[in-house]
Amino acid sequence: MKVSGFTFLRNAHLFGYPFVQSIKSILPICDEFIVNVGEGEDDTLEKVKEIDDPRICIIQNRWNENMRTKGYVYGQQKSIAHFNCTGDWAFYLEADEVVHENDLPVIKSAMQKYLDDDGVEALVFDFVHFYGNKNTYIWSPGWYRRAPRIIKNSVPSCSPDGLFFIVMIDKKHWRYPRAASSGATIYHYGWIRNEDQMNLKFRKIGKYWNKINNEVNYTEIDAGILKTFKESHPEVIKDWLPDAEGLYRTNPHHVLTLKEKKHRIGLFIEKIFTTDLSKKHFKLIK
Repeated sequence: MKVSGFTFLRNAHLFGYPFVQSIKSILPICDEFIVNVGEGEDDTLEKVKEIDDPRICIIQNRWNENMRTKGYVYGQQKSIAHFNCTGDWAFYLEADEVVHENDLPVIKSAMQKYLDDDGVEALVFDFVHFYGNKNTYIWSPGWYRRAPRIIKNSVPSCSPDGLFFIVMIDKKHWRYPRAASSGATIYHYGWIRNEDQMNLKFRKIGKYWNKINNEVNYTEIDAGILKTFKESHPEVIKDWLPDAEGLYRTNPHHVLTLKEKKHRIGLFIEKIFTTDLSKKHFKLIK
């Protein structure tokens, strides 16, 4: 069994992504790792080279600045990296996603288990979305709780918006992949970067969605969806994490938005009916 890891990056250091930690977190179970680095304004390319691992293959690329529809340029860049993978499985990580070292044997075992099972096209991970600081995560139907990050390279798949996979049925039709659980978790750290980095990112990338993003203020959020993280962080990310104590403190006078009210109702329904209303970009079959 051959495993390919892949990701795409641009201005990742400027925007405060833990992209080196992300790559290193799954490198031990990868036979190759494809990194598509877009021409940018910082030293992201140099930082990737400094990892200095023979399994890493770097593709240098330019982004299409005229592509300003629904973030499709992200799908293009993800696909460039994906289509250069030569393994049986392709393992994708966003630049702010990290895997715990304890989960690596579990993930590899799941890939081996389903390698020859034609009914399984992808593997799904549970997600922990950290928010504000390293001790706080979000639990809300508005934030996806599970998503596929590993897909078979024999499956005709692509990623229209850069994040999720779709499987092509024919030239006109597509569906989400049929997936089994990987038994593992992905830790999402993007929302504990400082606000300056987050706002800089949004100002720079808004044009790819043809919109202007509002300034981010981390304290303006429904405190009811914030939970205390009591487990251990991956070893590779610990030095990157900003110091913090306790649950992230929000604005006590925050006024709930219409979307936040909708999510509160969703949480109530989930509790009553023991269900999960978060978005699922896969069909769980096992």
